[in-house]
Amino acid sequence: MKLFGFFRSSAAFRVRIALNLKGVAFEDAFVHLRRGDQRSEAYLAVNPQGLVPALEVGGHTLIQSMAIIEYLDETHPEPPFLPADPAERARVRALADIVACDIHPINNLRVLRYLSRPLGHDQAAIETWYNHWIASGFAALEQLLAGDRRTGDFCAGARPGLADIALAPQAFNSERYNLDLSPYPTIARIYANCMKLDAFTRAHPNNQPDRDD
Repeated sequence: MKLFGFFRSSAAFRVRIALNLKGVAFEDAFVHLRRGDQRSEAYLAVNPQGLVPALEVGGHTLIQSMAIIEYLDETHPEPPFLPADPAERARVRALADIVACDIHPINNLRVLRYLSRPLGHDQAAIETWYNHWIASGFAALEQLLAGDRRTGDFCAGARPGLADIALAPQAFNSERYNLDLSPYPTIARIYANCMKLDAFTRAHPNNQPDRDD
């Protein structure tokens, strides 16, 4: 497997966690988003969206982090990322989608650059935008997690799954933008539990070979 990613990409971070949890070896292919590698002809031939991650496996190129993670779960069933019960699976997918579909897309690099360059917003305004959407999503997520008996050390019990894979990179982003996590104690606790695990720490942006400032 070859994973096209960027050390700071939340979506690539998710896929690295998933690969590590499944114990699947992979080759890194680095796409430096801040230098514009994603717009190169070579990378657009891999993923016409010009986004990371992309995963080359078995003659196929898979895109979109959540689709890649579910592919890994279907092809490498242990440990499972989703519960067996359909209603429980729907709950976990919904928790993950709060991050992957509602928070992250309006806070990714191309959106922030659009706010800065064509629209002319300064860094303070961009940080306010960024934290507003994390806080909005985390407020709902905290309520859903804290008020549910199915929440344990992780979002769905005693082991990490799809929701935790989505949550940990977003919690890391909140640290980067100095968002206070104290209003979200359940999220903070789950994030801390995640980062005690080797699969998460090895996937962390600070531990990637392409890390820069």
